Amino acid sequence: MSTAGNSSTARPEAAALVLADGRVFRGTAFGATGIAFGEAVFTTGMTGYQETLTDPSYRRQVVVSTAPQIGNTGWVSAGGPDGTQDDNESGRIWVAGYVIRDLSPAPSNWRASSSLPQEMEDQGVPGISGVDTRALTRHLRTAGAMNCGIFSGAGLGSTDEMLAQVRAQPQMAGADLTSEVSTRDRYTVPSVGETRYTVAAIDLGIKANTPRMMAERGITTHVVPADVTIDDIQALGVDGVFLSNGPGDPSSQTRMVALTREILSRRIPLFGICFGNQILGRALGFGTYKLKFGHRGINQPVLEKATGRVLISAHNHGFAVDAPLDVVSETEFGRVQVGFVCLNDNVVEGLECLDVPAFSVQFHPEAAAGPHDAQSLFDRFTLLMAAGSKHASTTAKGLDH
Repeated sequence: MSTAGNSSTARPEAAALVLADGRVFRGTAFGATGIAFGEAVFTTGMTGYQETLTDPSYRRQVVVSTAPQIGNTGWVSAGGPDGTQDDNESGRIWVAGYVIRDLSPAPSNWRASSSLPQEMEDQGVPGISGVDTRALTRHLRTAGAMNCGIFSGAGLGSTDEMLAQVRAQPQMAGADLTSEVSTRDRYTVPSVGETRYTVAAIDLGIKANTPRMMAERGITTHVVPADVTIDDIQALGVDGVFLSNGPGDPSSQTRMVALTREILSRRIPLFGICFGNQILGRALGFGTYKLKFGHRGINQPVLEKATGRVLISAHNHGFAVDAPLDVVSETEFGRVQVGFVCLNDNVVEGLECLDVPAFSVQFHPEAAAGPHDAQSLFDRFTLLMAAGSKHASTTAKGLDH
């Protein structure tokens, strides 16, 4: 939540970051001034702040960057000097606020069309710089992610007044934010070259790079709103369904879980990422839980159990699936196993269905600013759809006889 206004570029203004446990960090305002509330979380990525800020999964979160200096590459938007696509993951900044140590005095990037502070000001997003982000991150690792507020300009008040406002904000646990980030209208991203498959991508907060990754593999993607029905999906005649990333608590997604169960029942090939992994987990009968401080960054090691490979991957999640790591589970939809595990803390990082065509991962193989180790998972999705097409063809021939 933000009640920000425009900032003054004439002189720096004081700002305060107030945590729900009473800890206060003082600094300097940048971007917009005013008040912003959200859940304080930290990301360890050294690059890709633009992709982070425009990721819908960060809805209602105040992001703390552990990288020591931010803003060096400015802001790259469509129509910039090189005429290529922009670096945004969506059409706007989604973070509630941004907390950094040192703001670069000027961007050094020939592709930049603006600066980070200017773009944040234009979009009404407050930031605070000059914060000891090492101390703040250590505190959040110990105390856990918690509600906070950024206060600057006319929003600054006494510590007690600011703290009371922070503590009055809703918690992330139980939050249903899907309707706030999902597209209202269906749109289509065509394949590059000949279309091999068509996919319905359910937008729970999808990143722009996901349809691009599919397009490169000959997939035409119909991005559909979160209120899509199983009849809508089948009317599109798609070869597969994709469950996207997104913000909020997966336990709030009763309707989406029911839709996923319908997809599994019809044996439509399914691939889920991040929030989509949690939705699939709940559809299969597993629980989900809130992590103490979550995984956010582009350097997380994940073990692919089938091959023993370690993938360096991008993460952005505060919830996880509660499933047994080393046994095959029996579910209503057949056997399911954990396919990927985080090597830092043994959190479930992916599910594999053995009797229906579905799998999911908690991390981000489509990460635009992150490592590319896991991009082959999109190829795996095409193989799943190819197998589904063969199965459908064989079934049809059997009916003919």
